[in-house]
Amino acid sequence: MELIDNRSKERALKTLRCLPFNLTFYLTTQSKGLKAEVVFRKENEYGNIGSNWFHHPNQVEAAFRWLIQVGVLRREVDGQGLTSKIRLTPLGREILEQNPDLKLQQAGFFEGAVNWLYRNWPFR
Repeated sequence: MELIDNRSKERALKTLRCLPFNLTFYLTTQSKGLKAEVVFRKENEYGNIGSNWFHHPNQVEAAFRWLIQVGVLRREVDGQGLTSKIRLTPLGREILEQNPDLKLQQAGFFEGAVNWLYRNWPFR
């Protein structure tokens, strides 16, 4: 079981390095839910300086779905079910606690290309 946990943590860590969200984004999702439209409009607040930001809120939503699939984010739940807001999962909190300098670590070309393939490969 430990091997699976370590693989999940490593995959999540690589994913976090590949996406353009900064530490403020992840810390905010720890305390409150965020919607894709809000994140898209607040590039200066939630984006890494010098990274390629999204061109449309749907791209932010796709990044949310990928982070949900990896296990870093989850959908927020209210009295009527799932909402469009996301929150950080316990795995996401653990990764941030163990890697406080995470967003200073940028993914290299190869790591980014592998992450893109996993996200976009048709047999997912």
